[in-house]
Amino acid sequence: MIKVLSRAAQSEARSDRQRLAELDDSELVARFLAGEKRAFGELTNRYQIRLLNFIYRTIGDRDRAEDLVQETFIRVYRHLHRFDQSKKFSTWVYTIASNLAKNELRNRSRNPLVLFQTILKNREADQRPLEWEDNTYRPDDLFRKRHLKETVERAVAQLPEHHRVVFVLREMEGKTYEEIAEITGVNLGTVKSRLNRARNNFAQLVAPMLE
Repeated sequence: MIKVLSRAAQSEARSDRQRLAELDDSELVARFLAGEKRAFGELTNRYQIRLLNFIYRTIGDRDRAEDLVQETFIRVYRHLHRFDQSKKFSTWVYTIASNLAKNELRNRSRNPLVLFQTILKNREADQRPLEWEDNTYRPDDLFRKRHLKETVERAVAQLPEHHRVVFVLREMEGKTYEEIAEITGVNLGTVKSRLNRARNNFAQLVAPMLE
């Protein structure tokens, strides 16, 4: 009888997880604020890998990135009741993660241009390809070279911090210009200007590496 109840409980738990997985972010936030604690677990599962990749690409230290992801969710948990539910949850959580990453860079004594040296370790196998506006560097062409990921990440590492952040958000995370502006706290024109300069700098940096 106990085993039957246990199986029933497991089945119910799976059903709950499936139900939560079908909800969008705003619905999960509302459920959590209404007292359904499992909704926060679904938000965590939904964003932890994406945030880890984003922070890791920004600071270049996987162990520290994992710590900052945990700190991000701690802050989300503590302050979710203050979240403006008319806004996108993804933008809000990326803003928190971006601020923590920027603070990490500011608090380090070493040159920010070398912070990506460890990015060549433990790379994600399913890393998304970059999206280029410059046809000279189409993904189809670049990815013919076996060492592309290492080359790309070395070049990204050399971008100035404020250029690197917008570059990673746009080309690796696929964020819109509007989302990047909100996440970074700068106006749309500045985002576009920084991104344009970052793309130009990246193209200049990566070209010699591919020769």
